Amino acid sequence: MARAGHGKYAVVGLASFGTTVALELERLGNEVLGIDRDQARVDDLADRLSHAVVADVRDERTVEELDLADYDAVVVAIGEDLESNILCTLGLKSAGVRQVWVKAVTPSHHRILGKLGADRIVHPEHEMGVHVAQTLNYPYVLDYIPLGNDYYVVELEVTDTVAGKPVSALGLDELDIRLVALKRARKPQYEPDDEPLEKGQRLVLIGALDNLRALGKKL
Repeated sequence: MARAGHGKYAVVGLASFGTTVALELERLGNEVLGIDRDQARVDDLADRLSHAVVADVRDERTVEELDLADYDAVVVAIGEDLESNILCTLGLKSAGVRQVWVKAVTPSHHRILGKLGADRIVHPEHEMGVHVAQTLNYPYVLDYIPLGNDYYVVELEVTDTVAGKPVSALGLDELDIRLVALKRARKPQYEPDDEPLEKGQRLVLIGALDNLRALGKKL
């Protein structure tokens, strides 16, 4: 995979999810090709992406004509038509595309994509739903990233309960939680001093889920 900001990506399917992915990749400085069978969707993004074309990637000849095998990754963002989603995935893998990321809609759809060799399968609606539920359940958790094996990076807001106490009072070492950064006014301070915390500051931590939950009880 190319370095961040210097990649070459294609996004197939320019509905809400595909448009978001394509525009964010473009914003990050990558070359992005947006593909859809709907002329209106393509026209809407033509001035905002490096390239945008009307094409049917279910046709293997189209995959060859667009040289998609030369891209760092292709995202299949089609969600409303599972048959097209599956056929696109099959065609892209058959053409030797390096990385094929695919949007899945159901668990059975996920299994089919896995058997087709999709390199990464995403469930945007499910993942966003989980994210919202977790945030509601732990309101001091501003954001989190799962790392696998029940380890997470979390961003926590300093609450009234711990404001005025030093970082050491949180007992991070005992819980095997690492403090990555302390953020003030969105500016991170790495390896911060053991000074009193202030309400509104943010802690960026890495740790196991059970240990992070134990910390949460202190907050």
